Amino acid sequence: MSTLEELAFAGDESAFADLAGRHRRELHVHCYRMLASFDDAEDAVQETLLRAWRGRDRYDGRTYFRAWLYRIATNVCLDVVRRHTRRTAAPGEVSWLQPYPDRMLDEIAAPADEPDAVAVDRETIELAFLIALQALPARQRAALIARDVLGWSAAETAVLLETSVAAANSALQRARATMQQRLPARRTDWSAPRPTAEERDVLDRFIDAHERCDAAAAIAIAAEDLRVSMPPNPLTFDGLAAVLPLFERAFGPDRDGEWRLVPTSANRLPAAASYLLRPGDTVYRAFKLDVLRVSDGKVVEIMTFGYSRFPAFGLPDRLTT
Repeated sequence: MSTLEELAFAGDESAFADLAGRHRRELHVHCYRMLASFDDAEDAVQETLLRAWRGRDRYDGRTYFRAWLYRIATNVCLDVVRRHTRRTAAPGEVSWLQPYPDRMLDEIAAPADEPDAVAVDRETIELAFLIALQALPARQRAALIARDVLGWSAAETAVLLETSVAAANSALQRARATMQQRLPARRTDWSAPRPTAEERDVLDRFIDAHERCDAAAAIAIAAEDLRVSMPPNPLTFDGLAAVLPLFERAFGPDRDGEWRLVPTSANRLPAAASYLLRPGDTVYRAFKLDVLRVSDGKVVEIMTFGYSRFPAFGLPDRLTT
């Protein structure tokens, strides 16, 4: 053990908080993958650190401290899933899904030379991947994350799940088969660490169309098979024809006001924070967050979330005129 570890496990609360706190952000991402909810992940990390502190006398020093924390965090998440027994993930639908700010992902992605840095590539943090994950039984989900995201060995995964290597491998195989069925066919295209130049250009056009209330411009960058969803509302709109009434409502003469949008990014995808200036008001107020999936220069999916996550994105709750 290092000196800090010795102090931490001797009962120095400050030293323990320092030691465990170094892994807080990556544990949050791990719990987010398990639960698909930013808020649930935050609660899970708090519980993980509390359990680790209370159970520090059971740490034998032979296991890497980071792996020990991941084991605790995984068990916390399994407990959360068990408590949410009524949660079911229909294909393409996870009502509790919340976006994850890229600026927080960058906090752990930037120091690539550090051994504790967790991979946050697009293909393992993108919303479609998270939705597919939620369809897996919790232990299969944990096995797949350990092996295919964290890169752990079969033996390490078995320890994580407190099971045999054979059982861990079996869970992984079933998870991979399910994911293959549920993930979009073009998942191999999700290699960019952050939005590409093409995606940023489409986002700029998306913002411009909104701010000018130009439905034709919005339609011009929309794919024919555009899909729009609004978690936690289970309602989805499939196909451009189904989405056209939404454009008319947002941009037409009966719209609620004028728009101003701020570019951002979530889950390694381009996103726009929308603010609405209602008639008679003097400020643009936070309204929604649109996360876009772009393919071949067209918007193929829009996932619209409420503005409750704006603080996590570093976004204000209003803009002045």
